[in-house]
Amino acid sequence: MTKRALVIGIDAYPSSPLKGCVADAVAVANLLSTDGDGAPNFGIKLLTSDTDIVSRAAMLEAISSLFKTDAEMVVFYFAGHGQINAETNSGYLVAQDGDKAAPGFALADVIELANKAYPKIKSTVIILDSCHSGFLGEVPGTGGDGRPSVIGNGITILTASHREGEADETDRHGVFTDLLIDGLQGSAADVCGRITPAALYSHVDQTLGDWEQRPVYKANVQTFVILRKVAPRVALETLRKLPHYFPEPTATFALDPSFEPNRGEETERLKGVEVNQENVRIYRELQACHRNGLIKPVDFDHMWDAAVFSTGCRLTAAGAHYRHLADKKRI
Repeated sequence: MTKRALVIGIDAYPSSPLKGCVADAVAVANLLSTDGDGAPNFGIKLLTSDTDIVSRAAMLEAISSLFKTDAEMVVFYFAGHGQINAETNSGYLVAQDGDKAAPGFALADVIELANKAYPKIKSTVIILDSCHSGFLGEVPGTGGDGRPSVIGNGITILTASHREGEADETDRHGVFTDLLIDGLQGSAADVCGRITPAALYSHVDQTLGDWEQRPVYKANVQTFVILRKVAPRVALETLRKLPHYFPEPTATFALDPSFEPNRGEETERLKGVEVNQENVRIYRELQACHRNGLIKPVDFDHMWDAAVFSTGCRLTAAGAHYRHLADKKRI
């Protein structure tokens, strides 16, 4: 099944222009279009105010089309103004031709379309970099007509701010999307190189200070949703060997000087111990796991000491997790 993404960025508002939303949209579209190795990822429709008039009608047509046909996953990204009508308790993504009476696309309509699209669309990810965007998916309804806004099956929401929050921007990008881009480039990837919405939220949330805008994450999912893949931090072939190196999660892999070709100050003491090149190969794989927090040396802080003084290494909690994934043939 297909994966598609609608990416909208609006700077050219007549009365209150913005300056980073088009750049945000272009960067997000470029990253989602391929994985880190250049392999095709999402089919992209990009709608930006530098090349199009992003009117209410244009947004209606594009957003409705996103949810119209079957897909494995769809992503909707919007960067621009957001607005709440306090009188009707309704939220909107503001179009270029939006006015007080009709600001743009209602947040309630976004949720309604996404809810109705399941299960023909298995997963929907909605990412909003706009003021008041955390209003999306609130209960009771986002609309003033009493429509429920319960987040349906397979839906993930990631927003730049909470209900009353502002979405700040720099000269180049929105503050939220700048971190989102960094995460999609690989900073939010797990050891296998997989980037999920939850990991992106964690990356943004941990980077922003306590006094800055606060992102919001909401989800109703039962499956592992991957937005993008980059090069794994540890080769997948190495991760798949973890059940072999560690037959049990609590097992110790014994090391000795034959694993370490660089003996340093222990060279004289170990001159009678030959280096085993097969052990060296295994040792390099274990070192890569150690650098990424999957194993820890026994009785020492460094793998070098564990080898030259013949102790060993054990799995960390994270390492035991990836060992389990490998054992179940999930990586």
